Amino acid sequence: MSSSAIQAKLAELGITLPPVAVPAAAYVPFVRTGNLVFLSGHIAKKDGKPWVGQLGKDVDTATGQQAARAVAIDLLGTLQAAVGDLGKVVRIVKVMSLVNSTSDFTEQHLVTNGCSELLATVLGEAGKHARSAFGVAQIPMGACVEIELIAEVQA
Repeated sequence: MSSSAIQAKLAELGITLPPVAVPAAAYVPFVRTGNLVFLSGHIAKKDGKPWVGQLGKDVDTATGQQAARAVAIDLLGTLQAAVGDLGKVVRIVKVMSLVNSTSDFTEQHLVTNGCSELLATVLGEAGKHARSAFGVAQIPMGACVEIELIAEVQA
């Protein structure tokens, strides 16, 4: 998808991509090797603060989807910073989602759809990806969702 088409889609959705967040520890927000860009995990944020909660306890699936969508926006901002232009994205190769959930919550895949659907909406075919969605006992700062991704980009 062309850069202008991607920017138009973002504008249509009312999305402004954020700047790259400063990592919380001794790591970098992304690493590029060859034509692959690996983005570090991004936690869900609401109003600039960690979107705290546990699916199956105090966060429902629909809210979890909104949190995963918010993570996708942050990931797109980091990816844009990594390559300079989202039009250079050949394909989102893989998304890995960690969902802070109770032991009996089984809708991690539905929560992760909030991210997957936005990536496909913004990037078209290039946004369709392989993925994994896991339930975990806790995520840093109590966030409800953390997602990382791998993208193939033009040389």
